[in-house]
Amino acid sequence: MEALIWIGLTALAIALPFAYPRWRLRRILARPLPPEAEQVLLRNIPVYRNMSVDLQQQLRRMVVRFLHEKKFIGCEGLEVTDEMALTIAGQACLLLLNRPSKVYPALHTILVYPGAFVAQRHQTGPGGVVTPGHQTMLGESWDDGRVVLSWDDVRRGAGDWTDGHNIVLHEFAHQLDSESGRANGAPYLGNPASYREWSAVLSRDFQDLRLRAMYRQETVLDHYGATNPAEFFAVATETFFEKPYQMAEHHGELYAEFLKYYRVDPREWMAPPPPPPPAVPPSYAFAGGW
Repeated sequence: MEALIWIGLTALAIALPFAYPRWRLRRILARPLPPEAEQVLLRNIPVYRNMSVDLQQQLRRMVVRFLHEKKFIGCEGLEVTDEMALTIAGQACLLLLNRPSKVYPALHTILVYPGAFVAQRHQTGPGGVVTPGHQTMLGESWDDGRVVLSWDDVRRGAGDWTDGHNIVLHEFAHQLDSESGRANGAPYLGNPASYREWSAVLSRDFQDLRLRAMYRQETVLDHYGATNPAEFFAVATETFFEKPYQMAEHHGELYAEFLKYYRVDPREWMAPPPPPPPAVPPSYAFAGGW
């Protein structure tokens, strides 16, 4: 009898570290998001009020889990407020709607600077000579479970949801990209057959953007996306969520791939952009007679 008790206690001791976190998470997810927190989502995620009730519920639930599982650290004296954390969590979780996945399972820490920050960068020159350098950044995504953000730029992205620039969407797209093993513009798609069409469409549009960026032509996608395939995916994600009508018009097949991947259509949350003004025919003036 005593042996059975010891076996039971041993089994409980082994199971408890695994069972308790799941039990605690269920309890936390059972609590509704406070009304003041939802006001932050309404204020800093302009499309939230236009989403279906189901998507709003999904987003609130994921935000609760995000705030429970991730640690926010203020840098350079910044104190991360509840509004800051809610804004970042809400925008980041937009990328996870309708997706049967955990909430960025590899991520554990979000570092928030007051504004743009300086990161050390080592450049390799001719002959393999490594030169230390510095680069001003608005955000970074690391494959060791960290994301770094400038709060000024997070706030700027929340203030204009139609310019195609959003540092939270950009950096958390890198986090999704890394789930396939490394950030290379090909996130985990589930079905191996999906990669063929994904690769064909994104490679073609990436090369097109590189060419247009080289000649400084105006494009729907920001020219920064021409840096490499990983940045192309992140920039296209920003465009998909903030300029969906323009992306669908000028990059129809790319938009279709993102519809399949993100499983939402942001056009349902936004009004179409106003039509461009009619072209004014050129006028000719002659200084003198024939």
